[in-house]
Amino acid sequence: MAKVEIYTWQFCPFCIRAKALLERKGVKYIEYKIDGDEAAREAMVRRGKDGKRSVPQIFINDEHIGGCDDLYALERDGKLDILLNAAPR
Repeated sequence: MAKVEIYTWQFCPFCIRAKALLERKGVKYIEYKIDGDEAAREAMVRRGKDGKRSVPQIFINDEHIGGCDDLYALERDGKLDILLNAAPR
């Protein structure tokens, strides 16, 4: 099973929606709650491939997937399960 990490804010509706999809799929994930923590947000931005500061930001096996819409697009395209079933590198 893949290593899944998600950066969130507690009351962010997109974060809640992204986590709900992962939970429906039975995916265990590491959540980094970065509410108001600028140092943590900067660490997230440095990790991502496009400098996005918005949440959620999702990583699967250390690959930056993007946000909630990107996660749902992978699901619609049938690609999310492939990523989730890949072993961590």
